[in-house]
Amino acid sequence: MQPFTGSFTQQEPIADDAIAAAVEVLRSGRLHRYNTVGDELGPVAELEKAYAAYQAAAYCLACTSGGYAMSTALRALGIVVGDRVLTNAFTLAPVPGAIAAVGAEAVLVEITPDLVIDLDDLDSKITDSAPKAMLLSNMRGHLCDMEALMAVLNHHGVPLIEDCAHTMGASWNGRKSGSFGIAGCFSTQTYKHMNSGEGGFLTSDDPELMARAIMLSGSYMLYDRHGAAPSSDVFTDIRLDTPNMSGRMDNLRAAILLPQLATLETNIDRWNDRHDLIANRLREVAGVYVPNRPSQERYVGSSFQFLMPDVSTETVQQVVAGAKALGVELKWFGAASPVGFTSNHKSWRYVTPQDLPRTDAILSGLLDMRIPLTFSLEDCAHVADIIVHAVGQALQKGAA
Repeated sequence: MQPFTGSFTQQEPIADDAIAAAVEVLRSGRLHRYNTVGDELGPVAELEKAYAAYQAAAYCLACTSGGYAMSTALRALGIVVGDRVLTNAFTLAPVPGAIAAVGAEAVLVEITPDLVIDLDDLDSKITDSAPKAMLLSNMRGHLCDMEALMAVLNHHGVPLIEDCAHTMGASWNGRKSGSFGIAGCFSTQTYKHMNSGEGGFLTSDDPELMARAIMLSGSYMLYDRHGAAPSSDVFTDIRLDTPNMSGRMDNLRAAILLPQLATLETNIDRWNDRHDLIANRLREVAGVYVPNRPSQERYVGSSFQFLMPDVSTETVQQVVAGAKALGVELKWFGAASPVGFTSNHKSWRYVTPQDLPRTDAILSGLLDMRIPLTFSLEDCAHVADIIVHAVGQALQKGAA
């Protein structure tokens, strides 16, 4: 079989209009978000205004990263040292990291083979742990039944913060991911859905939470220069009671991002075309399970996952090695040690060890792959053929 020669980490170039906007900021010398003239909002505030409108949120804060957005949302909600915060057992390190950053204790909830949170285990964990909040990770772009989730959380009075690093632009029954809880957190890191290298957003309809978040981000007394902020009267006491934990986005990154927002919907369709081509091919393969996508979910297929249930560790490793030999980079979430961005709960020593047998069984056979928009549909068909070949070879060896 012909090897694949594309790069799984190569993003599309920044568009000319975004480059021009960045050059304009550089020529002005005014990179700091509050370095404005007269009544102008400046690029960061303009971006906040535009993203709030896109998200149908009352308020938006642009900040340094999605991880910063999550820890700031937790702090703004009032989570303190020793509080318990629920999150998915299947996620990436910045999620439990955000919980650790505020001194809280992560309580990990089991997942299902469709890579979403197990609502029965969630209900049980709430009863057992009395959490102060839930930080839901829409890991790898998979949305659970959001209405059913909110029914469980509302029944117990547990507020929700959504990690939407992998679901920017996604929706459930027409409602945007990030709008179900008290806050939504988004990332604009290079491998996400808009690319500023690093960056993030925090959105909310709660004025007091957002006022605290803005003060935490390092607004000083310049909160009136934000594009989607609560009215000044909300800040009267909050501005004096809230510490400054600087995490502002700068004008250069905002200038790069604002033109990308205009093409986000088109890019979601492009990602999904590529994702669905690969997913449909893999669904035909014996020994492979591709997670179900409910009709209520509008996802963003910037990555692809499949499971190999009930196979040995050696078989999964052979799939990874066989695909790699032909140029396809698969990440294995069941590996004993973290590799690159990929890790699992057993390697997070800052989280209290927890017994998660159902999640561990799923992760042991879970393989993951990025789908950059630099791949053509023909590239994706080639990649799918290589994965099918590697799976077949590994299963044959396992049966021998």
